[in-house]
Formats: sequence, C-alpha cells, structure tokens
Amino acid sequence: MTTTTLYLERTSALHRLNPVTKLVALLSIILAVFAVPHWWIPLGIVAVVIVPAAVLGRVGGRLLRLFLILLLPLLVVLFLIQGLFYPDGSTVLWEWGLAQLTTEGLLFALTIGSRLTALVLGSLVFVLTTDPARLMSALTQVGMSPKIAYVISASLQIIPAFQARAQSILLAQQARGLAIVGSPLKRARALLPLLGPLILGMITDVDERSTAMEARAFGATPKPTSLIVVPDPVGERVARWLMFLSAIAVVVLVVVGVIA
Repeated sequence: MTTTTLYLERTSALHRLNPVTKLVALLSIILAVFAVPHWWIPLGIVAVVIVPAAVLGRVGGRLLRLFLILLLPLLVVLFLIQGLFYPDGSTVLWEWGLAQLTTEGLLFALTIGSRLTALVLGSLVFVLTTDPARLMSALTQVGMSPKIAYVISASLQIIPAFQARAQSILLAQQARGLAIVGSPLKRARALLPLLGPLILGMITDVDERSTAMEARAFGATPKPTSLIVVPDPVGERVARWLMFLSAIAVVVLVVVGVIA
C-alpha cells in the first residue's frame, strides 16, 4: 500500500468490480439507511452486505482496525451524551444528578450510531478496495467531467496524504530535538509547532498538483484518452440501475408512509 491512499491491492472479485458499480452501491446504501427511520436496517446492511463484502475483498482485518481506531470512540461518546443528556427523554432507567439514562436517549443514539456505522464502514470498504486511478478512469468512461472525476478520486487520498506529511514533519521535528513526552497537555503544546508546516505543506502540494495538471492540459478535452481502460460488463450496468432504483423506491415508500 502506498502512503497516499488507503487502497489495499488484492486479487479479489470485489477489487475487480468496476469502481462506478461500487460507488453506486455505496450511495444506494447511504440513501437507504438515512431514509428508513429504523436502527436495525443499517445494522442489518452492515451484517449482511458490508461485512461480507469486506471478507470477500480480503480487507476485513484492516476494516476492523480502522473501526476500533476511528469509529468506536465516536460511538462511545455518542451513546454517553445522548443516553445521559437526551433532552426529550421521559423513561428514566438510571439517574445521577443532571445525568439521566433514558430509553428515548439510548434509542436515538442507537439510530444515529447505526447509520453512522453503515456510512463509515461502507465508505471504508469502498476506499480499501478501489484504486483511485481506476476510479477516475471509470468515471470519465461513463461520461463524467474529468475535473469532477479528479475531485472524487483525489478525495480518497486526502486523509492518508495528510497523515503521511504529518508523520514526516513530526520525525523531522523530533530529529531537531522536539520532545513529545510528558503529560497530555505538554504533548499537545509540543505538537502545535507542527501545524504551520503541515498546513503550508498541504497548500504547496495542491499548488504543485495544479501546476502539473495545467502543464498537461488537464480538462482541455471533454473525453481524454486514458491509459487505464476499466471493463464495464452489461451485468454491472444493469446492477447499478437496479441498486439506484431500489434506493429511490425505499425513499418513496418512506415518504408516502408505507415504511414508518
């Protein structure tokens, strides 16, 4: 794996899928889980769709680590705040001072947490199994503007690139005598000098990319020739339409009250 993307190169069936198919599947999942007001729907999608997809793509271990690092702390905070301080809670399960553990607060936290879990885990599976270069080529092949395709592709690399640059700056500062040991407050103060070089470095990187793209006449032609031709079988094109129409149908059923 490179230092500027979370993509893990594998030889799985999920990796071989057209990136547009995976993108449409992700957007359909997000639309469905946020449209349906039931907490068990997102968790069901995670159990039946997202986790099996991660296993199929052989990225389950990495997905679990990212879940424990990124999502689990956020879920814990969500349940603590909403469970103990939900303003509209009436069924009190436990009380201590101003803190009231209510059924309504826990249910609200469960609904938001399940949606957030489906959103984050689905997005991570997409990022871990999708090569940004293939994604950009696939998007331009289906008629998307190269500029928009580049924005979508580059967004997959923002956080890894940010982490890589921050790590290199931190190592350089430590080599110059920066100490990051001691109390949490002391470590936080020691990391403040990293912000300037980090922000300026990212701005410089954006400027360099812009200059390189202009030198190559990026976007000068509506349909540029790509070095990577991504296969797009008829079956996948049909599946994309079915996923999209299914997600729209779920939204319509919620709006008309069939799903309440």
